[in-house]
Amino acid sequence: MEDFWSAPPVARTWTAATLTTSVLIYGRIINGSRLIFWLPYVFKFPVPEIWRILSAFWITGRDWEILYDTYFLWTYSSNLERESPRFTQPGDFFHYVAFLGTVILGIARLRTIILIRIQATSGLILGSSTFLSPMILALAYTYSQDNRNKKVSFFIVQLAAKWLPWVMLLAALILGGPSNALNQGTGIIAAHLYDFLTRLYPTFGGGRNYLKTPAFVRRWFGGVDQRAQRKGYGTAYASQTQQPPRPASGFSTAFSSPWSSRGQGRRLGGD
Repeated sequence: MEDFWSAPPVARTWTAATLTTSVLIYGRIINGSRLIFWLPYVFKFPVPEIWRILSAFWITGRDWEILYDTYFLWTYSSNLERESPRFTQPGDFFHYVAFLGTVILGIARLRTIILIRIQATSGLILGSSTFLSPMILALAYTYSQDNRNKKVSFFIVQLAAKWLPWVMLLAALILGGPSNALNQGTGIIAAHLYDFLTRLYPTFGGGRNYLKTPAFVRRWFGGVDQRAQRKGYGTAYASQTQQPPRPASGFSTAFSSPWSSRGQGRRLGGD
């Protein structure tokens, strides 16, 4: 349990929810149809089933895919939350995941509308109702951008990380067909859009980053106006409570201000 609580908070909660939900669904302990995304029920009157927006990202594939999806979800989410230079402030990774989820849901809804118009069939059949697979591919895409030349393994294949999301997409095409690949490909679109809006456009296009983590999310993760300390799971933020003054020392620690090694000082123009 100590290892669990010391893990990155978003990654550990998401992975635990995914494994628990999937085991309960495929073990026929709970009804999975109450957790998949189906828009008419999300906004159903008088009792909207809002939880479907979240639970649709907690459902893995069947059988061996329970372990496969859970493993890759934990691997990429924990690595990004703990080590990615993109997510250095509290709440950054959560905000990133929320953005990915919004884009994936939006694309899935648009895809459903287009397919209904073309084929005049039910959106439940054509549209996506679970979104963990495209989310994992989105995480893998961001991981590959942070570690482009790092050697990684995908089953028995070893390759540069920059090729990882495309190999995963090819595997989805071979194992699940074009519809499965199209569904998972929305994750790459979402992750690339985040990369474009937060890094590429501000850095190379001279624009602004409009996707900064909102203040209320930072407060939720306890990170507004607080001093950062790097921890095993990412960045921890300690409260800025007033501390009694300490004698100046001849050196500064890793967490102290460099000015702590200075003397008391004098006012300019004073005696």
